[in-house]
Formats: sequence, structure tokens, C-alpha cells
Amino acid sequence: MSDRHISQHFETLAIHAGNTADPLTGAVVPPIYQVSTYKQDGVGGLRGGYEYSRSANPTRTALEENLAALEGGRRGLAFASGLAAEDCLLRTLLSPGDHVVIPNDAYGGTFRLFAKVVARWGVEWSVADTSDPAAVRAALTPKTKAVWVETPSNPLLGITDIAAVAQIARDAGARLVVDNTFATPYLQQPLALGADVVVHSLTKYMGGHSDVVGGALITSDADLGEELAFHQNAMGAVAGPFDSWLVLRGTKTLSVRMDRHSENAVKVADMLTRHARVTSVLYPGLPEHPGHEVAAKQMKSFGGMVSFRVEGGEEAAVEVCNRAKVFTLGESLGGVESLIEHPGRMTHASAAGSALEVPADLVRLSVGIENAEDLLEDLQQALG
Repeated sequence: MSDRHISQHFETLAIHAGNTADPLTGAVVPPIYQVSTYKQDGVGGLRGGYEYSRSANPTRTALEENLAALEGGRRGLAFASGLAAEDCLLRTLLSPGDHVVIPNDAYGGTFRLFAKVVARWGVEWSVADTSDPAAVRAALTPKTKAVWVETPSNPLLGITDIAAVAQIARDAGARLVVDNTFATPYLQQPLALGADVVVHSLTKYMGGHSDVVGGALITSDADLGEELAFHQNAMGAVAGPFDSWLVLRGTKTLSVRMDRHSENAVKVADMLTRHARVTSVLYPGLPEHPGHEVAAKQMKSFGGMVSFRVEGGEEAAVEVCNRAKVFTLGESLGGVESLIEHPGRMTHASAAGSALEVPADLVRLSVGIENAEDLLEDLQQALG
């Protein structure tokens, strides 16, 4: 029976899609095929289509099938990192002279890829507030081949109406790319809302345990899937077998972890809105968030990422980060443990001086699955 017919319920797919029992031993967890090459049954006689692990590896195949099922796509591809996935996608979709619309609050690494790497290849890009469909439409040019969206965005937690922007991109003959890292497929399904490609940093919530680096692309377009697979093999930045196995382990518990992340984040955001030293809280679950209604429409719940601004400016924000104890000062996000960081000096330093520069008084939280009372107490003492 095909994985596609196991169930349409996310929690069941997360555990079973791609995770067929080992035919030799019956092991319920797919083996780690730590191998580079495969014995062929005569010249050109491949067993199961495997010849060399850059091209395909059974453990990576299991993960890619799992990812496709969870996002409701036809093809999933796993990479060595989220940026490796983005690089493959851009070199598949674009040629010199093409144009891309990117968000005005994109992840710093994505911005760096466009500004410092892809631009040197002759690809043009411009910035738009993707939370405003009219601004996206105004940023389009006759050369636009892709519109790039993060929702929720990193680190300002902006919300984009995926269905509305998908229609704008489609009318212009452009592809819509949605970075679904913050929401995960458990909370949001961009392909069902009209996106052409979903991007993930598997390092974050999909892996979930801060022990693996990986990236992914998922699409419902079979032809585009083939093009992406060609470039994945030609460029070679594939996910290794052990990394694939770790992410495959992580996706099994994604639903229960995201429920807890979201539950804790709501409590953290609520406390921060009432703290005297906090000047604003950025969390789409708050009714006053400008994207709250759109987020409620396209997300199951609002996720585990919370950002806030503090009175006293940059030095005060840095001091809050340094004073935290349960929240670990560190980059990245999406693990079971709570993290705190100063985006301006850490994850988004590459955007300094650009249209994507983040506020100096901003603190970003990745709210983990610890006891919520401990998290609230830690933030209260860090704020002083």
C-alpha cells in the first residue's frame, strides 16, 4: 500500500509516511544506509534505482517521501542545509536578468544569498512588504520569475496572505515560494493555498532537537520536481543519511511538539504584553497583531516564535539576552529547548544597513516545550 493511502490525518502521516518496515529484519525504523555506492546487477542493473548516494540514498528517500506527504506535495527533496535548498531552488528557477521579489523582513541568510551571491550572477531583486498584497503587485516587473515569502517571517513575525499573493504571482507568470520553517506543515499548508514551492530549514522545528542541519524543497508540480531533482544531483548539496534519519525521527513528534510550542508561546506573549519594560510584542496570536486575522485563517495555531522590543534600546535588549538562564543564548530556533537572541547582532547582522535591517532593541525568542511557568519566571527576571 502506498504511503499516500495510509491516512490523510497529519499525525498518522508523520509517523508512517516513508517509514516502511525494513524488509530484511522487520525493523520499524528505517535503517541508516551509511553507504556511498551500491552493487549493480550487471551494467545498468540498479537495485531499487540506487547507484551512488549523491544521486539517491534509501534513508534520504524515506525522508523525502515523508516531507512530501506532510506538505501535501508530489515531490520532496532533502538538502545539507536550508540555504543549500534555497540555492538549488534559485538556480533552478532563475537565469541571469530575471527578477525576484523578496520580503522586507526576510531571514538574514536568505537576504545575504540574494544580495551577495545571486546578484553577482545577474539576478535582480527588490524588496516589498509581503503582508500587503498591493505592495507585492507594485514590486513586480516584466522580468519577475519568483515571489519569495516567509510567513510568519523571521524575526518580525510578519504574516502574508498566501492565497492572495499566490494569485498575484500566478497572474504575473511568476512562481510563489513560501518559507514554511516557522509554521511547519502541521500549522500551515502553503501548497494547498496556491504556493508553487515550499522551503524548509529542517534544522529547526522539523528536526526539533538542535542536533542536525538540513533543508528541504517540496512541490506539487511534477515537472518542477524533476528539474529540482536534476539540480540537486548536479550541485550535490544533499542531506547525508544520518542527518536524514535524525530529521525523519523528528517529524514523528512534530505535531505534539508544535502544540506545546504554541501553547507556551501564547503564555509568553501574553506576559510580555503586560510587562512595563516591553514596548511591543510581535506574535501573530495576539489579536492586536496586524496579521492576526490572516494568520488565524491560514494557520492551525500561531507557533512558537515570539519577538519583542524593550525600552532602553540596543544595550538593554542585549542585557536581557545575557541575563536569561532557562532561555539559552544562541542562534537557531525550533528545538525543544527555549532560545533567546539579539537578531541585530546575531542572526540578522548581514542585513545591517539595508532595507531589511532589524530594530536594535529587538529580542527574538524560540519558545521551547519546558514548563511554561519556568519560562515566564526566567523572562521576568531577565527583564528586571
